[in-house]
Amino acid sequence: MGQPGLNRRQLLGAAGGLAAAASFGFAALGSGADALASSARTRVRYWNLFSGGDGSNMIAMLNAFRKAHPDIAVKDSTLQWGNPFYTKLAMAAAGNRAPELGVMHMGRVTGFSPGRFLDAWDVDLLARYGVHERDFNPRLWQRGLIDGRLYALPLDVHVQLCFYRKDVLKKAGLLGADDRIVPIASTDDWFGVLKEARKATRKGLQTIGFWHNDQNFQWWFFVAFYTQLGGTWFDDARTEVTFDTDKATQVLEFLRRHITDGYADPGFGGGAGAEQFVNGSPFCWEGNWSVPVFAGAELDYGAIPLPPVFGRQATHAESHTFVLPHQSDRGGATNEAAHQLAAYVVTHARQWAAGGHIPAYTPTLSTPAYRKLYPQNEYVSAMTHQANEPKVWFAGSTGILAQRVGPIVVSSTMGSAGPDTAARRMKSELSTLLAMKNPMDGRTAAQGGTAA
Repeated sequence: MGQPGLNRRQLLGAAGGLAAAASFGFAALGSGADALASSARTRVRYWNLFSGGDGSNMIAMLNAFRKAHPDIAVKDSTLQWGNPFYTKLAMAAAGNRAPELGVMHMGRVTGFSPGRFLDAWDVDLLARYGVHERDFNPRLWQRGLIDGRLYALPLDVHVQLCFYRKDVLKKAGLLGADDRIVPIASTDDWFGVLKEARKATRKGLQTIGFWHNDQNFQWWFFVAFYTQLGGTWFDDARTEVTFDTDKATQVLEFLRRHITDGYADPGFGGGAGAEQFVNGSPFCWEGNWSVPVFAGAELDYGAIPLPPVFGRQATHAESHTFVLPHQSDRGGATNEAAHQLAAYVVTHARQWAAGGHIPAYTPTLSTPAYRKLYPQNEYVSAMTHQANEPKVWFAGSTGILAQRVGPIVVSSTMGSAGPDTAARRMKSELSTLLAMKNPMDGRTAAQGGTAA
């Protein structure tokens, strides 16, 4: 992109472009639009999908970067979350109109045709700006590698959590001497806790909200508990389905029991769990992005990773990552500035942690400021026991895998299908997906060079 150097006609044209962009579901954030008229030598266009509290935190970090690096003009744009974002990003990359920097969920990177729609990071350039492989959880860093090259630079890990009301659990005798929930190491432990908590729960409230009729959350919970059992999905070559229907049935029976034993009320919508938690329900399974919501409600609460009811710690995790959308002429000052911006945000993620996310840059986790964050410091251990979706092109946040298999999990949880039947349907669907070709590049999982 080089130096902006806009004249009046170009500036008016850019303004029209912003208006058109807004009609496609995205708009400039913070002072990003100022980049159009900036006198800075280098401009970086940056697309992300952060709204709400995440959007505010990202703007704060970008503004700090602008202040520290006045020679780089950052034009940030926020697009609609989910598949619309990925569609626009793919079209931009295919048409050589991609921004210098973008954000993706880690699980979606494999399916985004790395090398075609995404450019690889220059790890030596990242190191120049303070980002080194040694500063990341090894497994998380490896997930960003495709055929040995880094395509996804992790910003965070966001996980599914078990939120609990301390006032209710104290009444039920379920808080330990450390003012935290008693240890849970089995399904019997967990349902015993729910049984006692229900006795202390105000009438009209369910004991736990866990998004029982939502395909995404039910899928995420399934991934967590199936991983606790040591379940696998495919062989290393991605040619055979290794999904264990017996283990899957155990998980499905566990999820279903929350309904049949009366701890979750099927009459409530899945999203009612958070509202009921604010009103006094003792438990809620939610993503860590709910931390600002519950903190804002001034609740006396805690949050732990999903309980290790099958004897092994594992909670579902995804990651926001920085990516380099493909540009045929990538290089020079703008590419270096994109590396510098991404490295700055990753290494200054204390602000990002306020949104509940676990910063991927591990030196942040040992700082006094992070250690004081609560309940973040109660669930930070989730970084070391992430339960991830399989590394295949059809996985990832809101991906085809969740769309196809998530409803099957819901059917079991809600009782319209038996757990054993649902487990067999899941395996069948996995076989179908494994044989499908990625519309991005026409290759199956086995042909994609995506061994984990």
